Amino acid sequence: MIHNISYRAFVYGTENKEKVLESIITLFPNSSPQCEATEGYYKNPVLILSNKIDKKREIKDFVKKLSKMNDPTRKRILHQLENKMDDSGNLFLRFDKQRAYQGDLKVVEHGDSINLKIKIAAYPAKKKVALEIARKLFE
Repeated sequence: MIHNISYRAFVYGTENKEKVLESIITLFPNSSPQCEATEGYYKNPVLILSNKIDKKREIKDFVKKLSKMNDPTRKRILHQLENKMDDSGNLFLRFDKQRAYQGDLKVVEHGDSINLKIKIAAYPAKKKVALEIARKLFE
């Protein structure tokens, strides 16, 4: 169903890196993100935490977490699937960092989030096929 999952989260100067790591661990318990230091627009320090999940066991565990999300969240994702997927079958979701830190998965639209790119395993690799597979994940 899923080939791989790439994620990225920004740690701003006002945030605690360890708390953002805990948020990521809520989604991917066995992940060890790479850390890249950079500068923000106003020359403030920003860390970028990222990684790619491609182990079947970790992907399966993530899919289980998706299935345990509350009904309104899953319905919201289903309603927005068409807009959240590109023509190559990549599904883009954002999870709230603060809520993830508390163990709750909430999909959001704002930038202060854990950004996911989920590559749906669709044959042929077309958006229409990938959409059908993604619908099954959230139903």
